[in-house]
Amino acid sequence: MKISLITPAAKRSRAGNRTTAMRWARILGDLGHQVDVATIYDPESEADLMLALHAWRSAASIARFKALHPERPLIVALTGTDVYHYLAADPEPTLRSLDLADRLIGLHDLIPAALPERHRAKVDVVFQSALPRRQRWPASAEAFEVLVVGHLRAEKDPFRAARAARRLPARSRLRVVHLGGAHEAVWAARAHAEMAENPRYLWLGDRPGSLVRRWLTRGRVMVLSSHQEGGANVVSEAVVAGLPVIASDIPGTRGLLGPTYPGYFPVGDDAALAALLLRAEEEPGFLSALGAFCTERADRFAPAQERESLRQVVARCRA
Repeated sequence: MKISLITPAAKRSRAGNRTTAMRWARILGDLGHQVDVATIYDPESEADLMLALHAWRSAASIARFKALHPERPLIVALTGTDVYHYLAADPEPTLRSLDLADRLIGLHDLIPAALPERHRAKVDVVFQSALPRRQRWPASAEAFEVLVVGHLRAEKDPFRAARAARRLPARSRLRVVHLGGAHEAVWAARAHAEMAENPRYLWLGDRPGSLVRRWLTRGRVMVLSSHQEGGANVVSEAVVAGLPVIASDIPGTRGLLGPTYPGYFPVGDDAALAALLLRAEEEPGFLSALGAFCTERADRFAPAQERESLRQVVARCRA
């Protein structure tokens, strides 16, 4: 099939939507399809099928494709902002995209429950995959390094780990290493101010994915402090890298790591996060328990699993 894959993230963007789009394009290409990745639907592409990431941001392309080709299948992949923001903040274009879709892709197990009941039967869950690295960077001998991987945006709550680190006792050797770009100058200024005031915080800025994945083999634990996530690929990458995760207690992470995972803290709670970080640093048994939980879930993030899930979604559209 000729597939138009629409993502709102620009060609050179390192945003998660772009990363997902390019990985899916490769997978679908390997499955024998011809895939054109674009930010806006081109009617001259004569696509047999559209796969659009982001129901709200891609709403215009979704509507145009279905208006021109109502008989051709449409798959819409739902992001965290679709489900946990725009469904309430701007429901009309979001719900129109969901109504037009023949199939919906959710990136974690709890997506169906967050949607209106009429859309739940259309949802296929596709876990984003990651490849383990054969070579590992040695852990720091000077510090207990905690990674934060994510761009500086409000929904990521990007300085929560830094604030929690300020609460730790003097004996702690914990250092927060943050990899992620600042799309606005105000966020970069805040990161520089935090580094100036907080010796436990280091912001490295935007870095290529290959370097981020190397850091995932070096860190001792990763913090994901987001207010909302649609199924963060960085969780997949951390789990596959053998890196334990400490995460805010939100559906987007529960849907990946499960309801009994012991590494959750309440959203925005510095004290609770600080307590978990100190346990990770000082209680080897706790860190091992987090790692064991993650290892049990590593298979769901295997590339073969993602490939088969995407194959099935496309096959259901053709049935």
